[in-house]
Amino acid sequence: MSLDGVLMADNSPLILSFGSVNIDLTVGVETLPKAGETQHAGSYTVGLGGKGANQAAAAARLCRNHPIRVALAGRTGTDSFATLARDTLTTFGVECSPLLEDREHATGIALIHVDKRGENCITVVGGANQAVSETDIRVASPLLKTTHVLLLQLECPLPAVLAAAQVAHAHGGLVILDPAPAPEGDLPEELWQNTDIVTPNETETERLTGIRPETPEAAARAAHSLRNKGAKAALIKMGGRGTYWQDAKGEGFIPPFPVNPIDTVAAGDCFNAGLAVALTLNYSLAQAVRFASACGALATTRKGAADAAPTWEEVQNILA
Repeated sequence: MSLDGVLMADNSPLILSFGSVNIDLTVGVETLPKAGETQHAGSYTVGLGGKGANQAAAAARLCRNHPIRVALAGRTGTDSFATLARDTLTTFGVECSPLLEDREHATGIALIHVDKRGENCITVVGGANQAVSETDIRVASPLLKTTHVLLLQLECPLPAVLAAAQVAHAHGGLVILDPAPAPEGDLPEELWQNTDIVTPNETETERLTGIRPETPEAAARAAHSLRNKGAKAALIKMGGRGTYWQDAKGEGFIPPFPVNPIDTVAAGDCFNAGLAVALTLNYSLAQAVRFASACGALATTRKGAADAAPTWEEVQNILA
C-alpha cells in the first residue's frame, strides 16, 4: 500500500489499534521523585491509558466527523478497571468487539508522575496486556485482514505484535509501529520487513540506532538506519525540536508548534493516531506528518493520556 495515502476500498475504512489497555493513576508533583524520596501531591486522576487504548481513543475522537471506523484489539481483565476502560473507549467511539476479557489476569495499570515542566516518569504493571497471544490474533483476524491502517506498539508480547503486523501487511494494510518501549536489543527482522512506518521518539531512536536525534541532520542519519533495517519510512519524533520524516521518495522536517506544554504523556500516542487518520484521508506523507505533529503538540497542553487527545477542529485551528 502506498505511503502517499491509504486507498479507501469502501465508505467505512478501518483503523485498528492492536495493543495495550491500562488504567492510569496520575499525580502532579513539583519535581520527579528521586530514589528514596517521598513527595506529597495535592491531587490525582484516574483515566484511560495504555498505548493501544490511547491511540485508538485519539483516532476515534479525530474521526467523529468522518466515516472512519476505529477499533481496539487486546485484553483487559474482568475487574472494575476493565469496566472503566471499556466504558471510556465506547464513549470515545472505539469498537471494542476484538478486545478480550481475561479471567486470569488483572487489567493493566500505570502509575504516572508528572512534574511542573510537563515531564513524566511512569511505572507500568502490564497485567492482561502481557497475556496477549495467538488467541487475540485469531479473534482480531477478520479486522486485521480488512484494516486500512494498523497501529502497533510494544507494550504487549512481541510475538503477538509481529503476528498482527504479518496478517495486516499480507492483506494490504498499512502498518505503523510505535517502538515503545524500545527493547535493549534490536527488533526482529520479520517485524521490520512488515513495518511501513516506524515512529520512534528521541530515546527510542537512540536505543534502536545508537544516534541521538538532537538535530535534523542527526535525525536524517537515524531515519536512514531505520529504513536500512526494513521499515519503508521513518518518522523521528524529536519532542520540542520538531519532527523529521524520510521515505524512499523524499524527506522533510516539521518545526515544533508553538504551545505551552504541561503534560507530555500522550503526545506520542496522539501523534500516531493523527498520522493514521491523515493517511486514511489520503493525505500525502508530508501532510500527514504535519497533521500528526499538530496532534502531538496539542496533547501536551492538557493533562491525562486518552483525555488529552485533540478534536479535529482543534487540529485545524493550529494548522491554519
